[in-house]
Amino acid sequence: MPNKLIKYIGVFVALFLLICIRFFEEDLFYDPFLQFFKSEYQNKPLPDFDGLKLIVNVVLRYFLNAMFSVLILYFLFKNNTHIKVAVFFYLFLLVLLLLVFAYLLFFSKNPNYLLLFYVRRFLIQPLFILLLIPAFYFQKKSE
Repeated sequence: MPNKLIKYIGVFVALFLLICIRFFEEDLFYDPFLQFFKSEYQNKPLPDFDGLKLIVNVVLRYFLNAMFSVLILYFLFKNNTHIKVAVFFYLFLLVLLLLVFAYLLFFSKNPNYLLLFYVRRFLIQPLFILLLIPAFYFQKKSE
C-alpha cells in the first residue's frame, strides 16, 4: 500500500507543478506572444521581442514541463526504458520544434501565424504527456 501512496503523491505533485507553471506563466517567463495570440492577431505585425531572451525562456519552460512530465511517467510506470525513451523523445522534439520556431521568428519574412502559434504551443505546453501515457500504458499491457 505505501508504494501506491507514493505513486499517487508523486503524480499529484508533478501535475500540481505543471499547473503552477501554466498558472504563473506571465510572472515566470518572458513571452510577448502570450498577449499577442490572445488578441485578434491575424492582421497585426508580430510584437517587438528580445529574441535571445524569448528563446531562453521558451527552452526553460519546455525543460520544466518535460521534467515534470517525465516525473509523472516515472511514478506511473517505474520503467527505466520508458523514461529513456521519453527523455529522448522530449530532446528530439525540442530541437526540431525550436528550429522551426526560430526559423519562423527570425528568417521568415511573412511568418505563418497559425504555424507559429502551434509550434510555440507545443514548446510551452506539456502536450506530449498526453501521447506518452497511453503509449506506455498500451506497451505495458502488451508485455
